[in-house]
Amino acid sequence: MRIYLVRHPQPLVATGTCYGRTDLDVSEAEQSLALQALISSLPKRAPVFSSPALRCIGLAAGLSRALDCPAPIHDPRLLEMDFGRWEMRSWNEIPRSEIDAWTDDIAVYRPGGGENLAQMAQRVRAFHDDLLLLNHDCAIVVCHAGTIRLLLACRCILPVADMALHVARTPHKIAYGELTVMDC
Repeated sequence: MRIYLVRHPQPLVATGTCYGRTDLDVSEAEQSLALQALISSLPKRAPVFSSPALRCIGLAAGLSRALDCPAPIHDPRLLEMDFGRWEMRSWNEIPRSEIDAWTDDIAVYRPGGGENLAQMAQRVRAFHDDLLLLNHDCAIVVCHAGTIRLLLACRCILPVADMALHVARTPHKIAYGELTVMDC
C-alpha cells in the first residue's frame, strides 16, 4: 500500500507558540496554495483520511473534490499531541524545568499535563494498522508533523515505547503542506 502523507498548511498562530491539539484554522490563501501544489502529485479517487482539526479538514475536503475522491474520513487518532496547559502559550513562557523534565523522559512525560508521546504513538499505530487492513492500493492522509513522523516510524515495527523514542530522537523538517510518500 502506498500512503500519501500530507501535512496541513500553516495555521493562523503566532510564531513560537506551543500548539498541538488546539483547533487552529488556516487562511484561504494558504489553503489554496497547498491545494494547488499537491493536486498533481496525488492519485485520483483514493480514500482520504484526515485529522478532525480545522487546519486539516479544509485541505482534505479540497483534495477530495479536486481528485474525485470519496468524502474524507475524519479520524481523531490522527490528531497532533495534546500539550495540556502548554497549549497556546509561547514556548518562552513555559518553565524551563518543565521542558527539561519532558526532554529527560520524552516518551512518558505528559507535557502540560496533556498526552505523552507513547500514548500518541499507540493511537497513531492503531490507525496505521487499521488502514493497512482496509487493503487499498493507496490512501491520502492529511494530518500533522508529529503524526506523520509516527506513521513513518510504524515501518520500523518497534514496540510503541521504542517507536516514540525513535521519533523523538530523529530530527525532522516536515514543511507545512509537504507531501511524504510511504510504501507499506
